[in-house]
Amino acid sequence: MTYDPTPDTRAAVQELLARIGAGDPDRIAELYAEDCDWRLDWPEEEHGRPDTPWIRHRATRADAAAHFRELAAHHVPEKADTGVEHVLVDGEDAVVLGVIRQTAAPTGRSYTARFALRLTVREGAVVRHHVYEDSLAVARAFAPHEGDAGAR
Repeated sequence: MTYDPTPDTRAAVQELLARIGAGDPDRIAELYAEDCDWRLDWPEEEHGRPDTPWIRHRATRADAAAHFRELAAHHVPEKADTGVEHVLVDGEDAVVLGVIRQTAAPTGRSYTARFALRLTVREGAVVRHHVYEDSLAVARAFAPHEGDAGAR
């Protein structure tokens, strides 16, 4: 009989989602491998902007904690809402589909962005975290002036 990692992956993803919902960056980061493949599907020239510093590639558990700290620092926590619509699991891989509703702290503008999160879990730790989201909605909410994000 061969080992099927699907139940372990599902449990790890459910725990990750619960910790993200609780909002403690260090507890969230505990679920990531020391070295992980973290990618955000944004135009490369948009990574590392001062108004959206959490949007960049990452490579370590410490980076994962920093991501969630930066994300929280730039949004209004009491106006945040993430809805998970589906969690699909196949072996070590999982895809989480849902919608994010956030408010940009610097501008006060709200946005809604659909997302897909691709995760890979090995030995109980997340080794891949790839996010695909509506980058234009996020960019518009953080643009200094409403029309500034049109070229993004």
